[in-house]
Amino acid sequence: MKQSLRGFLAAALVALLVAGCAMQPPGVVDRAPDEDPGRLLSQAEQQAPEQAAKTRLEAANIMARQGERDNAFETADAIDESLLSEADRVRWALLFSELARALNEPRAVLRATQVLDDELPMQANQQETLEERQRWAREALDQTGGVSVALPELEGQDIRRIVVALPESGPLSSVANAIATAMRQHHDTKGDNVELSFLDASRYTLDELYDRAQQMNAQLIIGPLDKDHVTQLEERDSVPLPTLALNYGNNDSNQAQRLFQYGLSAEDEARQAARRAWQDGHRQMSMMVPDNGWGRRAGEAFWNEWQSQGGEITNAVRYNPESSVSNAVQTALNVSGERARLGNIDALFLLALPEYARQVPPTMDYYYAPNLPIYATSHLHEGRLQARLDQDLNDVMFMDIPWQIPDAAVGGEEALPFASSYRSLRDESDASMFRLMAMGVDAYELAIRLSNLADLEGLSGSTGMLYLREDGRIYRELPWARFQNGTPSPILSPGLGNSGE
Repeated sequence: MKQSLRGFLAAALVALLVAGCAMQPPGVVDRAPDEDPGRLLSQAEQQAPEQAAKTRLEAANIMARQGERDNAFETADAIDESLLSEADRVRWALLFSELARALNEPRAVLRATQVLDDELPMQANQQETLEERQRWAREALDQTGGVSVALPELEGQDIRRIVVALPESGPLSSVANAIATAMRQHHDTKGDNVELSFLDASRYTLDELYDRAQQMNAQLIIGPLDKDHVTQLEERDSVPLPTLALNYGNNDSNQAQRLFQYGLSAEDEARQAARRAWQDGHRQMSMMVPDNGWGRRAGEAFWNEWQSQGGEITNAVRYNPESSVSNAVQTALNVSGERARLGNIDALFLLALPEYARQVPPTMDYYYAPNLPIYATSHLHEGRLQARLDQDLNDVMFMDIPWQIPDAAVGGEEALPFASSYRSLRDESDASMFRLMAMGVDAYELAIRLSNLADLEGLSGSTGMLYLREDGRIYRELPWARFQNGTPSPILSPGLGNSGE
């Protein structure tokens, strides 16, 4: 019933739009008035990604002129500048850096001024302005401590010798193999003058790995992968060589100098889901997470982020993945007499694997809650087109890495970061390992940029937009999608993921 009603409304809307266009006199362009940037943002939702990016840039400019500095900053920050023309990228950089400086956001200024590295055509005064703002941002970060990790031994150097320390046996060997395979293939595809050497981390202690790497004249190490090993490293004052660990430790923060951490964190995704639901106007959430360590960590991350924004958790269900979905949904939605009681529930946060997740929306339909918004992490998406199976996930909003949802994230495969490696790895890999392969590509790209930490202030990667935090941990910002007819479709702007759209 939900699908047929939405289909009717969509058809009616198309008919109205067609009729509206037919009534326009020749030569008249349907353009939003300058005083209404909201209308421009609505138009962008219906446009191809490149045109939508340009339209959002116009909306941000209007907001800035109208004095809505915070809204202008958020709108400009959400633009994927790689979709803009060269001239519009310069316009975006000037606007975004101006707003970021006014709001004292030096890292955003550094992201904007990366256009200087791309040598885009611009006027001399524009280049001088961006260079001045870039100097301000770097000085501001130096004065406030900037990144608590610094690599003076690599500064200004080209990274040429990397040792990769991953286990070739044990419980993490299949994960390590997927990451290593992708790293090798991406390296070969790019043809970089970088020497990659691999050590079997399962054969050595941490100190022995560093000794071997130093004997091989490595400039840095990629690894370890084991979470306990990363925890041990982050509790040290420093590590012997610059290190990009492929997991996050268990401590609240990383205190070790020269240690960076990057991985596919479910906790980061849960926090992003909380922020997205809040942006969409929801204030009271129910949540369903599995009753295991993974579910506890992600659930706590969502809970803490949601409450820090002022939101209320109405119900929190830790379900047994082997038990009935119906029981968990009944508790999450206050079901009484076979009807959900949603008076104090705006939306649902769902952490689940595909087989379990596909049962949740039909169960909610059964309990008369077909229109309750669902926000989910990437874990419910297998990453391959299977529209018949995924029909049951229709209208569920979820985030995923760009390589898993190219049409929804960036407008197609050609626009993906590292598209050549994407195509070669996609043809060869098991879908269940593809996110790990994307992680391997991004780990390589992060490593070769460690000689200039400013390059890590908004790197467009295979696994999302990557940002370096002050304690050396890499944070990922993921694009959003919504299942429609069993296929991921784009959600392009915050604030439009509610049930009233």
